[in-house]
Amino acid sequence: MIWDLFCRVIDNYGDIGVTWRLARQLACEHGIAVRLWVDDLAAFQRLEPGIDPRAPRQTLAGVDIRHWQEPLPEVTPGEVVIEALACDTPADFVTRMAAMTPPPLWINLEYLSAEDWVAGVHGLPSPHPRLPLTKYFFMPGYDRHTGGLTREAGLIFARDAWQAAADAQRAFWSRFHAGTDDDALRVSLFCYDNAALPGLLRTWAGGERRIEVVAPRGQPTLAIARALGLAEAPPAGQVLTRGALRMALPEMLALDDYDRLLWTCDVNFVRGEDSFTRAQFAARPMVWQAYPQTEGAHFVKLEAFLQRYGLACSDAAAAAANAELWRAWNREGDVAGIWSRFLAAHATLAHHARDWAAYLAAQPDLATNLLNFHRERLKSQIF
Repeated sequence: MIWDLFCRVIDNYGDIGVTWRLARQLACEHGIAVRLWVDDLAAFQRLEPGIDPRAPRQTLAGVDIRHWQEPLPEVTPGEVVIEALACDTPADFVTRMAAMTPPPLWINLEYLSAEDWVAGVHGLPSPHPRLPLTKYFFMPGYDRHTGGLTREAGLIFARDAWQAAADAQRAFWSRFHAGTDDDALRVSLFCYDNAALPGLLRTWAGGERRIEVVAPRGQPTLAIARALGLAEAPPAGQVLTRGALRMALPEMLALDDYDRLLWTCDVNFVRGEDSFTRAQFAARPMVWQAYPQTEGAHFVKLEAFLQRYGLACSDAAAAAANAELWRAWNREGDVAGIWSRFLAAHATLAHHARDWAAYLAAQPDLATNLLNFHRERLKSQIF
């Protein structure tokens, strides 16, 4: 059995991060022969150093990785074809799918959202207007009425073991911050360009508590440098110190190291989808920046998640402080005073983050749900 996964890299990291984790899990845990088609191997390499960006075909972690260039090679489509995060399957590949008997199970794996309509759309068919094919919507989500979230079988065990190993965390952190301060607040910062960022950095620098930040290089690196008084971005790996703030700017981390970063930090600023999902499983307080969309559609997604996440919190004041910071961060407003209220609620939010991660871990994961969906269609032979 072969599954074809297609991924177009849109914002460099989120799309390929989600897709690679899924492909790797299907191959390693479920024994699926996965063919992963990726259009930007250079971006892929930043998250997975084992990738050769010049190779049209390579194998890693049991996955057959192909450079997505059209026209595609003359390969027979697999039994399942997944267009990850709403990218379009190439037209010539769709034609080949239509010529097969039975045709492949065709899945549109959509973006993650906590909105109420997601459960109603999950699993719905969408017949092709011309060809004898049906595409099915598969909606990641937060309960059993959706497609779930990517979660490897050993993820929670690995996280708990790591968070119980203070020496391992200290050694890992020292990769970024030599002479680290064990009493400092550890923060990861992964965001889009954000007008609120300079104010946040000034708040951290002027505060009483030492804050050590790891901000993998990306869109806001130049803005960070300028906010800290530099004319241009410093070389990768440099640590900048301003008042109570120490900020490391390493190159982008491999996905497994990024998980360890999230597990090590006291607060995680994340963005988009992949880092947001992994921060939830990290069981640490977090601040999410939704992917900016036209007409403010991302604010609807933000509020939908805050509603779900806040209702699960036993402390209304802590949930309100969390929501206030998230809203200000996403609307790129003044976060100075809000940060202090968020930090005051940190201990409560840490308990809530662990409870939320446990709730998510009790749900079926995305790969398992995809396999079950395939088995159901096989029984009915309706694709």
